[in-house]
Amino acid sequence: MVNSTLVATLYVNPVTGNDANAGSRLVPYKTLTRALQASKTGMIIQLAPGTYSTTNGEIFPLVIPAGVMVVGNEATKGQGIIISGSGEYQSESFGVQNITLLLLDDASLMGVTVTNAITKGTGVWIESTVPTLANNTLIKCGREAVFVSGTGKPAILDNVFVENGASGLVMARHSKGEVLRNVVQKNAIGIAISDFAAPLLANNKLSENRTAIALSRDARPVLRQNIIEKNSQGGLLVNGNATPDLGSTQDPAGNIFRSNSSFDVHNATSKKLVSAGNLLNPVGIKGLVELGATTEDTSKKVTISTSFSDMTGHWAAAFVEALLSKGLISGFGDGTFQPEAPIARAQYAAIVAKSFDLPQKNQVNNFTDVKSDFWAATAIERAASMDFISGFPDGTFRPGQNLTKIQAIVSLINGLQLSGGNPNVLTVYRDRAQIPSYANDAVAVATQKLLVVNYPQTELLEPLRDITRAEVAALIYQALVTIGKQKPIISPYIVNPDADIPSFTDLLGHWAEGFIRALVSMNLTRGFANGSYQPDQPMTRAQYAALVTAAFNPTPKRSAPDFTDVPKDFWAYKSIQQAAQGGFVGGFSDRTFRPQHNVQRLQVIVSLVNGLTLPAAHPDVLLGFSDRNSIPDYASAAVATATLQRIVVNYPDPKQIEPTREATRAEVAAMVYQALVAIGRTPNINSPYIVSTFAVGNK
Repeated sequence: MVNSTLVATLYVNPVTGNDANAGSRLVPYKTLTRALQASKTGMIIQLAPGTYSTTNGEIFPLVIPAGVMVVGNEATKGQGIIISGSGEYQSESFGVQNITLLLLDDASLMGVTVTNAITKGTGVWIESTVPTLANNTLIKCGREAVFVSGTGKPAILDNVFVENGASGLVMARHSKGEVLRNVVQKNAIGIAISDFAAPLLANNKLSENRTAIALSRDARPVLRQNIIEKNSQGGLLVNGNATPDLGSTQDPAGNIFRSNSSFDVHNATSKKLVSAGNLLNPVGIKGLVELGATTEDTSKKVTISTSFSDMTGHWAAAFVEALLSKGLISGFGDGTFQPEAPIARAQYAAIVAKSFDLPQKNQVNNFTDVKSDFWAATAIERAASMDFISGFPDGTFRPGQNLTKIQAIVSLINGLQLSGGNPNVLTVYRDRAQIPSYANDAVAVATQKLLVVNYPQTELLEPLRDITRAEVAALIYQALVTIGKQKPIISPYIVNPDADIPSFTDLLGHWAEGFIRALVSMNLTRGFANGSYQPDQPMTRAQYAALVTAAFNPTPKRSAPDFTDVPKDFWAYKSIQQAAQGGFVGGFSDRTFRPQHNVQRLQVIVSLVNGLTLPAAHPDVLLGFSDRNSIPDYASAAVATATLQRIVVNYPDPKQIEPTREATRAEVAAMVYQALVAIGRTPNINSPYIVSTFAVGNK
């Protein structure tokens, strides 16, 4: 017999807690120090807002043991949850240090603010361990915010490093690890890498530091897709024998260097560096740097070899030349391309017909104003048959009429049948109010697929303006990249919305924000017209059926009756039928479905296990639930399976399953997301409310 225990959570509240308490949600500890003393591998320590300092009883340095997770509020990057203090730590490689926190193997620190104000203070020390540091704010440390030494291999993800005295992050000795999606601002040095350290730095934003990245000795970092801009001294400084990986012909790095004061890249070594696939202006290079597969950014003008007399230094030259080389676009007899000229509908149809080879979707009638001998007649018919462009109600095509930018975007989304846009990404555009309502979804999809290219300001879409020939070239090239027909071109004018899509008005800091936002980004759920999501409201059975149908697209396993209370014109009729045929939902003995009834937590859990046909688990898995006796016998096996698969999400107490309570929209979103994780469709999300089991022995 396998005995299992649920992950235990200790609660800490520096305002209302007491270290003589039991550390439960209702009677929390006062100090993190006390919780760490009581913690064991696999435990979660949940911190309430407040300041964790010597004044409040903390003893520094705080050591997070192996396998222990300290969690504040990841959604706000730890705003208002402040760990502030310093204590002596004897480092194996650097002697006595003054640090706030030490992270041991598999420890996690998420959603807190860390500061160590003393002159030589370090916020977080990592030495030869493999911890996770995610969604924190690391601010105003006297020396550096994070120091990684020895053979440390941390995951440093989605943090904010700001206003630290010497450096935001230091990586030394033989450390490696991943440094991804962090914001590094207003530090003396953003990231310092020394000795033999070789981390991966990707998708970070480094700005307003004195120097963004400084390398020394034999450092060997890999830099990919970072934005390094507006640093007061420079971008990347390379000293000693350091050799950063800045890309190759087969693996372009995709870093963007721009608007740094003294230099973008300064190679102070005697060895030549190779930069491939970076946006890098030769004017900003000091030392030996060989440019390969790069574009140049001089006052935001890309300078590459061009076939047209009027395209030298033009921002869209790379896109135009790429299409020209494939025979998809052409210029004029006088050797010009006329990039700023508008493009007529017939000209656009000609480019589309050459660029895309898709099956015919529509039977096209002859347009009354397009004669058979018109130069673009065949192209217009082909573009229309592929659903890229259509005529007008009066039967005309109007080939000489100019195309607007919004029409071009909608055309490509329709023709390529792209989907999956999140309307929240439209907030990247300052002029989003000008987007016609019929085009909102198409623009959202185009933005998330990186089709939209805006010059000179990425935040201005100008949807109703006539699109230029240069803009059409960029837009079509990006569409070819999206469908895998062309390789990406690096350009600062491609609209790249932040991964953190703006939340709904009522989600900030909500325990389920990460789950909900993930589903929204996949276009599986959405909020309400007033900008809210209403996470704590119940979900109806009809809404649940629609969600699981969108999330899992179930294939039929059985026949489904026509429920007597779900007419064919009901908004969720098709979803209910598909969910029922796929084994996710069922009706009642009177042949009703009761679509307006609220779904219960137990019904969600059983539904996901049955619909996904997950393997059965031993019922002893349920022993960790304090209210396990409230689980009906018929559902015990399904709940055990869901628990073992990490589908069950219990807030606020992981040990309380509350099976018969109505499920909220947040709870349903969280469990549907976890079901997607269970079948390998989505990545893990860190949350202390995901119920986990750990086998502790056999009998």
